[in-house]
Amino acid sequence: MEPSQQRRRALAVLVILHTLIICASNYLVQLPIEIAGFHTTWGAFSFPLIFVTTDLTVRLMGKRSARKLIAQVMLPALILSYVISVLWQQGAFRGFGALLEWNTFVARIALASFSAYVFGQLLDIQVFDRLRRLPQWWIAPTASTIFGMLIDTLAFFAVAFYRGPDPFMAQHWLEIGIVDYVIKLIIGLLLFVPLYGALLNLLLRMLGRLDGHG
Repeated sequence: MEPSQQRRRALAVLVILHTLIICASNYLVQLPIEIAGFHTTWGAFSFPLIFVTTDLTVRLMGKRSARKLIAQVMLPALILSYVISVLWQQGAFRGFGALLEWNTFVARIALASFSAYVFGQLLDIQVFDRLRRLPQWWIAPTASTIFGMLIDTLAFFAVAFYRGPDPFMAQHWLEIGIVDYVIKLIIGLLLFVPLYGALLNLLLRMLGRLDGHG
């Protein structure tokens, strides 16, 4: 297979992964949980994967391909997130008839995800691209994860839940957002940064680029 074909195939796989992770996270963010007395959501455990896929795209294909990835993911993820979250709002299947009624709660989540994804991922790409040539491979994904997740989380929870129709989320959105960020950061740094390193080596082998991490 030609290198250009390999890159197109890899980009297509990353687009699908991004879309699936966003849709899953937008559904899981509707399900609040309590950890050590703090409120957060199950989405905190799934969304950090998005930064792994973005950083891998920048590392392997460059900043331009990463921005192209975001452009391809935005609209499908927005539509699918709304549909899935309406059908299974707060963990219960509501039937296809639910799609015939406009759901403000879910629409705000989808719009918030759209906004947060764009701002968070563009910052992630910028930070990662500036640091990716450092000899220590872990610095770029660590720094981009810290800053990208911060912007993403603040934008998402403010747009989705500030003065929103759900009383619980409207009251606790800031607390949930802060706890969500801390949890995502811990998960990202302890689990997904090492996962990034493992996947990078695997993809480099698949792409036939065993000449280093740059």
